[in-house]
Amino acid sequence: MSSTAERNKQAVREFYEYAINRKDFTAARSLIGDRYTQHNPRIADGVDGLESFIDELRTRFPYLRAEVKQLYADGDVVIGHVHGIRVPGQAGTAIIDIFRFDEDKIVEHWDVMQPLPDRSANPNGMF
Repeated sequence: MSSTAERNKQAVREFYEYAINRKDFTAARSLIGDRYTQHNPRIADGVDGLESFIDELRTRFPYLRAEVKQLYADGDVVIGHVHGIRVPGQAGTAIIDIFRFDEDKIVEHWDVMQPLPDRSANPNGMF
């Protein structure tokens, strides 16, 4: 895998740690480009929208954690398969995040989320 892909994957790992786990916008900001396009309809567009989202997480879900299960990189895109848990003890959510990079900075984000079910028709699990 190219060094750029590995750098981008590392930046996404750091993004999860700073933005989601620590809820530290100042630390996360260094990973984000000046123009940041957000496709999650619950989060406002731009860097300010991301900052507001992180502030909301800090207030509403102070114990929220994102556990990265897998990261995949292709060109300027990194895809994360993540287990998000808002409140300790809950089953949580399976999340696919897609990040696009430009000049080593995250400039665009999409996500798809699915709550973990109580029961499954197969033994494979979500992760």
